[in-house]
Amino acid sequence: MRLYYHPLSTNSRRVLMAAHHLDIRLDLAPVDLFKGEQNAPSFLKLNPNHRVPVLEDGGFVLWESCAIMQFLADTVPGQTLYPTDPRSRADVNRWLFWCAQDFMPGATILNKENKIKALAGLGATDASEVARGERMFRTAAEVLDRHLQGREWICDSGLSLADLAVAAPLTDAERSKMPVAGLVNLERWFRRVQALDCWKATEAA
Repeated sequence: MRLYYHPLSTNSRRVLMAAHHLDIRLDLAPVDLFKGEQNAPSFLKLNPNHRVPVLEDGGFVLWESCAIMQFLADTVPGQTLYPTDPRSRADVNRWLFWCAQDFMPGATILNKENKIKALAGLGATDASEVARGERMFRTAAEVLDRHLQGREWICDSGLSLADLAVAAPLTDAERSKMPVAGLVNLERWFRRVQALDCWKATEAA
């Protein structure tokens, strides 16, 4: 299986973490987002949304990082990241959808304004966008922090795709200036994720 990705893409990283934990070897195909390779006609045939990651498995092409994670897990018999029990799986799905809908938008704004703009030469930071991103991120992060009270992992089934998906956008939280101060449950959980082999192995992916 081939994965089209970019090393600074946190959406790519969550897939790489899942693959590492599941012991799935991927043929990595870098896509240089700064050079606009995601806009090339050849790439748009794979993903018309101009985004990474994209998984190619024979003639099957799959985009959307959480969908890729789910697919990878389903190819490994006996894996526990994506439980097969309907209620446990629904719980993981709930947090994957929450991550995409509620957690990622604010994190994406802060990552772009405080980090990517400088790296890509995209101009000055927009203070109003930063303020909007901080409000969005903090609102979602507080939901997660309350949920994690007394929990080791996000879902009752244990370490799951939900943990990898939600942790990925926190990759460079300090540089992106994500407001996590005082969220002790979130910070404790994140340290636990950072101790995982799959996190360490993908830090320079």
